[in-house]
Amino acid sequence: MESLPLWLTALIFLAAAGAVWIAGISLSNQTDVLATRLHLGSALGGVILLAVATNLPEIAITASAALAGNVGVAVGNILGGIAIQTVVLVILDAASRHRGRPLTYRAASLVLVVEGLLVVAVLVVVVAGSQLPDTLIAFRLGPASVLIAVLWIVGLVLVGRANRALPWHESGQAPDGQAEPQGHSQQKTEQQASEKQVSTARAATVFGIAAVITLVGGVVLERAGDAISGAIGLSGVLFGATILAAATSLPEVSTGLQSVRQRDDQLAVSDIFGGNAFLPVLFLLATLLSGKAVLPQAQATDIYLTAVGMLLTVVYIVGLLFRPSRRVLGMGMDSLIVLVLYLVGLAGLFAIA
Repeated sequence: MESLPLWLTALIFLAAAGAVWIAGISLSNQTDVLATRLHLGSALGGVILLAVATNLPEIAITASAALAGNVGVAVGNILGGIAIQTVVLVILDAASRHRGRPLTYRAASLVLVVEGLLVVAVLVVVVAGSQLPDTLIAFRLGPASVLIAVLWIVGLVLVGRANRALPWHESGQAPDGQAEPQGHSQQKTEQQASEKQVSTARAATVFGIAAVITLVGGVVLERAGDAISGAIGLSGVLFGATILAAATSLPEVSTGLQSVRQRDDQLAVSDIFGGNAFLPVLFLLATLLSGKAVLPQAQATDIYLTAVGMLLTVVYIVGLLFRPSRRVLGMGMDSLIVLVLYLVGLAGLFAIA
């Protein structure tokens, strides 16, 4: 795409982003239908299906960049995506200001705290893995990327146990919070599909088509984004961590808004934390495809983005524990702090680059 005019490349990028947005909504809806009908529910298989479905753009971009040897874009998109997807919670909080209490007040749950801690734990391994020598690789596998994948699966098992029962009063559910259990919106989506007589085969077909569109859109985003960053003189890492990460986060915005509208606030927060915990697992995919230890090649900007992602996650963990009840500028105090920290973090990112 480097030979195309900048305006045409930008138009292709926007078209791919729109396709990812629309396909992402359909993908999320069909995931709810299939998970309910196949009785996956909140089981490990259902969580993995949801994580993969909502992160198909990032999977496509990581695979495309790794195969093309453009590891910097893949790393920047993964770690920048964690930070910007956390900021999606700011958007969801502000969008639900008509409901009075802030998002973390309504969604407060110890299960979500566990999910947030899983994100932080995975990112700690990312930092540690970046310090290992790039020669430490065998069978196209690096120790850090494998440990991240194992830690993610163990974390999902713990979250699943926490969903079933916690040795706390009311299983860790805060008083005056979400009235219905987490995930009730998924069952409502399946009920709506049943009322429209949507068969399981049709849901699976739509899921497959939406997945293909999302994957192709992700590849186009990566290729067009690489051409745009070169044309405007912006490094691939910066572009991947900002504009590209924002484009691939569009499905999370749409599905999160849908969950908040259906008053499933816990699911909205859980989807963001779950997606952020899954993204570093893509380092395993990048290592397998490129044949190189990806994490040891992380730049200063990548480690910086990892720290920003951890900091923003910790702010929301604190918000879930202390439950701010007042809004400032239309959002909870924790969301306001996250927004300010992210903007300051972006300024620091450009300063480093």
